[in-house]
Amino acid sequence: MKGFHEKRTLIISGLIIGAIAGFLVLAGNPANMGFCIACFIRDTVGSLGLHRAAPVQYIRPEVIGLILGAYALSIIRGEHQSKGGSSPIIRFILGFFVMIGSLMFLGCPLRMILRLGGGDLNVIFGILGFAGGVGIGTIFLKRGYSLQRTYALSKLESAMMPAIQVALLILLVAAPAFILFSQKGPGSMHAPWFISLVAGLVVGGLAQLSRLCTVGGFRDLFLFKKSILIFGYLAVLIGVFVVNISFGNFHLGFENQPIAHTDGLWNFLGMALAGFCSVLLGGCPLRQLIMTGEGNSDSAVTVLGLAAGAAFAHNFGLAASGAGPTLNGQIAVGVGFIVALIIAIFNTKRADA
Repeated sequence: MKGFHEKRTLIISGLIIGAIAGFLVLAGNPANMGFCIACFIRDTVGSLGLHRAAPVQYIRPEVIGLILGAYALSIIRGEHQSKGGSSPIIRFILGFFVMIGSLMFLGCPLRMILRLGGGDLNVIFGILGFAGGVGIGTIFLKRGYSLQRTYALSKLESAMMPAIQVALLILLVAAPAFILFSQKGPGSMHAPWFISLVAGLVVGGLAQLSRLCTVGGFRDLFLFKKSILIFGYLAVLIGVFVVNISFGNFHLGFENQPIAHTDGLWNFLGMALAGFCSVLLGGCPLRQLIMTGEGNSDSAVTVLGLAAGAAFAHNFGLAASGAGPTLNGQIAVGVGFIVALIIAIFNTKRADA
């Protein structure tokens, strides 16, 4: 019965999350980008002036809502725990390279599903790469990979990231002169901030309740032959597909897809890097935001790594565009694989000792 209830919760949550993502596009978000953790963190750090790519600067209320929604529901359900201290520097670095891989693909694992729900067939290469990266990571998990234990921390520690989200919301609404907002490009495309915030709160609560994780589905399938988490993102796919097909936002093909490129190799490798690093972290970018809201400071450090990766990618020409990947971005993905392998090997040896 427990398995049935978990599956039902995942499916219902996934359907709602997918539908909300589809409606956010109708409300003004970029096409096939109702939610994109990587893109939205990138936009937010751009709005704070941490990079100067003018088309991608906007404090995204969806990210604020995701963390605050998970924070509120975890307290209500008695699941909020202030903990951390498990290899924070390594988690920061892995978060950095998750972002590098995601910006090579032009989307996080969640947007990968949403892009497919909009008809973008370039995602096929991304899914294959993502599954391959997760598969590599599970090899190390089977051999004892671990970033070691966490420790109980003060309640103030776990409240810091939610407090930062409140501060970001105030900056978004007040719009002081030092906050940057795109006048054109993806950053200028957004639903009204209140709608985006409410959507983020709802999705944050649903993700906390259901434990939805795009990495977890493949990881559990490879490790334990369990497919329950797969149903969650299949439901997300169905939810966004129904909304897209109903409102004319479904366009099947490889060419002329919104905020995407057609380089299959680098779509594959970008998501392979994101998948590999996410397994080593214990969750995808969405899951890291939710665990941050639940009080996990290790996940908060990972989110800061994602933010640093986004700033670095746009300051040094690593992010891909609709025209395809850059040479700098290709080199950065290669470096990411080397760094992730070193981290995996050394932490597996330590676990075996």
